Amino acid sequence: MNLTKLFVGAFSLSAMLVACGDDSTSAKDTELEELSSSSAVEIASSSSTIRNDSLSSSAIESSSSSAVEIASSSSTIRNDSLSSSAIESSSSSAIEIASSSSTIRNDNSSSSSEMTQSSSSITTATPCNVDGESKCNYGTLTDTRDGKTYKTVTIGDQVWMAENLNYETGNSNCYNGADSNCTKYGRLYTWAAAVGKTEEECGYENECNLPSGNIQGVCPEGWHLPSKTEFETLFTAVGGVQDEDYAYRWNGAGTVLKSTSGWNEYEGESGNGTDAFGFSALPAGYRISTGSYYYEGNFAYFWSSTELGSNNAYYMDVHYRYDTANLSSNGKGTGFSVRCLKD
Repeated sequence: MNLTKLFVGAFSLSAMLVACGDDSTSAKDTELEELSSSSAVEIASSSSTIRNDSLSSSAIESSSSSAVEIASSSSTIRNDSLSSSAIESSSSSAIEIASSSSTIRNDNSSSSSEMTQSSSSITTATPCNVDGESKCNYGTLTDTRDGKTYKTVTIGDQVWMAENLNYETGNSNCYNGADSNCTKYGRLYTWAAAVGKTEEECGYENECNLPSGNIQGVCPEGWHLPSKTEFETLFTAVGGVQDEDYAYRWNGAGTVLKSTSGWNEYEGESGNGTDAFGFSALPAGYRISTGSYYYEGNFAYFWSSTELGSNNAYYMDVHYRYDTANLSSNGKGTGFSVRCLKD
């Protein structure tokens, strides 16, 4: 009898562990709200959708990076572990409880089979900020809508804004609500705002299926919100090497894209980059859908125009602790920075 109970107990524990996934998933970095597990909780109506939008990290060495979906008649439990550039020891998460059914999904696109386009078709850029001397091909862009002027830079075959967009529109905000932060970092946009749509058209739970080609979105005329593929082109052009095990990660690209000041230190070491190509990514942090702000000085996040279903879209990020640049997905209601790319 005791052996039978022991067997049944062990089997139940094993089933629980399979359902919950690898412990490393809980160590992934996310939208911080509370101290060690920092959760932003949204409760809507009806039965229960449980979603964990974890902004996970380039340091994820998890053995369970596959997408796990547990579905039954009226429930799916879903854990969106989104590959960003950081794992913080606090393992923070944003949990949204919405309506209808319960879902746990783990979307951690880290398979080496997802390696992207060959670098042979991409023009490699030459570092232009070397030993304190700048030889970058800079230009200027004037946004005729509000008269603001931005620095631009040519990197390989692409011409990028070298500053974050600061065009005021609906569903865009200054970090911590301070106008001075918009001047410093530009605005933080929801994905719908970034692609130039309303939340009803393209926000959370609304798949909008944008047309192919350039998406101008919130960008000035003649410029567009970069796609996931165009960010991949940037990473390769600056010498980033896509990780064989974690395909969302480009090793070496983060350091050369980060600005030379403004980044926090980690264990006494500077988090600043070399800005070798003039992109000058600033650690603007982000805004969660409930209105709180996190990670100024630690992260830079930029929306892409590439949608991932009705709830998520792709973004790129760089981090103060790592040399990587990353392409991951997150909930559309999050506020990220925007860099526009010339048509």
